[in-house]
Amino acid sequence: MMRTPMSSHSSSSPTLRRFSFTTDQGAGDRARIGLLVLESDQTIEAEFRALTNLPGVAVYHARLANDVTVTPDTLAKMEQELPKAAALLPGYLDLSAIGYGCTSGSTIIGEDRVSEIITTAHPSARASNPLSAAKAALAALGVRRLALLTPYAPDVTKAMQDELGASGIAVPLVGSFYEPSDLVVGKIDRKSIFDAALALGQSDDVDGVFISCTSLRAADLIAEAEAALGKPVTASNHALAWHLLRLAGVEDRIANAGRLFHCGL
Repeated sequence: MMRTPMSSHSSSSPTLRRFSFTTDQGAGDRARIGLLVLESDQTIEAEFRALTNLPGVAVYHARLANDVTVTPDTLAKMEQELPKAAALLPGYLDLSAIGYGCTSGSTIIGEDRVSEIITTAHPSARASNPLSAAKAALAALGVRRLALLTPYAPDVTKAMQDELGASGIAVPLVGSFYEPSDLVVGKIDRKSIFDAALALGQSDDVDGVFISCTSLRAADLIAEAEAALGKPVTASNHALAWHLLRLAGVEDRIANAGRLFHCGL
């Protein structure tokens, strides 16, 4: 049986209705936070989602180019990439605070230089990074003698130890996984990190632990480690999320996130 083709004009076009609307302040009506993430980082975004999951708080990410192998030279090269990444966060978002997500990079480039780059692009935002955040966190927690755990090769770990020491924080115990690849660091499992943190933190020579590197999956073990040690514990993403929230004026206390999230600046 032959079928007659349907005409494209066999039915009338639907009527397009125009609706009026009202607006509110949008996402992040309490605080909008920017985060500059390394292209090799596999961890920070997931941990930030958990730590900043608060009413009225929004986090916006931009990624920056970096070498997956962590050395002083490759870290220093990120200084050229920071302005490009900061510019990807538009000024009209009116960000309250912006963080650069690299502890070792902040150590080698310098905290002041990192802040200068961020605030040049966003003059009204307050700037942080995991090293500055860790110093603020350790002060808030009253830690004076620190056990430092890193994944880095010895030269990068030593630079961080020296930087913390220069700021008045004694670092009598240091441990490292000796892994230069950020790709591998992001795959170090929870038990390895937890056991190493406890091995360092149980010493009577220290009164707290800092787990360095935004790629290490450490945020969800903080409270458990503190319970086991009876001492404050923090980590790069943990401290940075706390610091950015506090810089943005968000003072919420968060259950099960460790002692730090019950502290103000």
